[in-house]
Amino acid sequence: MADICYEVVTGASPSSVYESTPPHSRRRQRFKTVMQEDWEKNCKRNKQQEGLATNHNLDFSEETSTTELSPRYGVSSVCGRRREMEDAVAIHPSFSSTKNSESTQHYFGVYDGHGCSHVAARCRERLHKLVEEELTLDGEDQEEEWKKTMERSFKRMDKEVVSWSESVVSASCKCDLQSPACDSVGSTAVVSVVTPDKIIVANCGDSRAVLCRDGKPVPLSTDHKPDRPDELDRIEGAGGRVIYWDCPRVLGVLAMSRAIGDNYLKPYVSCEPEVTITDRTDDDCLILATDGLWDVVSNETACSVARMCLRGGQKRRGSHEDPAISDKACTEASVLLTKLALARHSSDNVSVVVIDLRRKGHVSGH
Repeated sequence: MADICYEVVTGASPSSVYESTPPHSRRRQRFKTVMQEDWEKNCKRNKQQEGLATNHNLDFSEETSTTELSPRYGVSSVCGRRREMEDAVAIHPSFSSTKNSESTQHYFGVYDGHGCSHVAARCRERLHKLVEEELTLDGEDQEEEWKKTMERSFKRMDKEVVSWSESVVSASCKCDLQSPACDSVGSTAVVSVVTPDKIIVANCGDSRAVLCRDGKPVPLSTDHKPDRPDELDRIEGAGGRVIYWDCPRVLGVLAMSRAIGDNYLKPYVSCEPEVTITDRTDDDCLILATDGLWDVVSNETACSVARMCLRGGQKRRGSHEDPAISDKACTEASVLLTKLALARHSSDNVSVVVIDLRRKGHVSGH
C-alpha cells in the first residue's frame, strides 16, 4: 500500500495534452508538467536513497562486525517532498567501551538540519567523537555521569559549529556559510547509546526516540516545542517570545525550542539536551526518527509496524538465529516507516533508524 508514494501516474504525454487543451489553459498545463517532473525526480531520488549506506548523509562505522554483541539495525533516509536533503544519520557500533570492563557501547544518532545541511553533517561527523572523549563513568553514580557527558558533548558540539561556521569563508551548500545567513542554520539531535544493560538517550529538538517494550511504545524523549509549558517559561524568562505563525515559533521563526547552532536565536534556543537512562529488559526495538515521521505517524503505529517486521523476520528465521535476516527485518521496518510517512503526505525529510534490542531473538507481547 505504501508503495504508491513512489509511483507517478503520468497519463497522456505532454504533447497529446497540449493538442487537446485550449490555448488559454496551456500556461496552467505547463506549470503542472513542471511540477510533475519535479515530483518524478524526487521519487527517483527517494528510491536511490532509502536504506543505502552510501548516502552522503549517512555515516556507518566499519566496526559493525567486530563484536557479536552489537545490536542489529536498519536505516532509511529519504528527501521526501523537500527539494533539499538536510537530515543526517550516524551509526557507530562498538564506538567505545567502559573502563575496567569488556562491555561496549553502541552509538546511534539522527540529526534534522534546518536552514541548510552543514550543521547536521557536522554533527554526524563529530558528535560521537565528542561523546567518546567526554565519557568517563569514573564515579559511583553512572546515571549522573551519563547526563554530564551528554551535556558537555552537546555544548562542545554547539561551540564547534559556531566557530567552524565563522572560520569557513565558502562552501558548496546553499547558504554558502556566509554571515549572517549562516547564523540561522541549526540541527536537532537525538542520540542513543546502547549498552548491555542501559539505553541512554540525549535529545535536543523535535526528533524523537521511542522504545517498543512488550508491544507498547515507551517514549524516551520529549519534543522540544516552544509552547511546551516549561520551555515557554524558559524562553520568556530569558527575554524571548513565542509567536504563533502556522505553529508556535521562537520569535516567530524557529518551530523548536532547542537545537545545535541557530546562533542568532540564543539564549532563547538552547543546545542543552534532555537525557534519559532506561534499564534494558525484554525490549523489542528502539526507533530514532526525525519529525518527518512523527508529524504523521503516532508512536503506537510506528511500534506496531516495527514489531510486525521483526516478527516476520522471526518467522523466516525459524528456530535458527540468522543475523542477515534480522538485519533485513530492521531495514524493512525502517523503509516501511518512511514509505508510510510519505503516503501520509509528510512534507519533510524522513530519516528512521530501527535497532533490534531482542536478547533471545523473539518479539515480546501479543
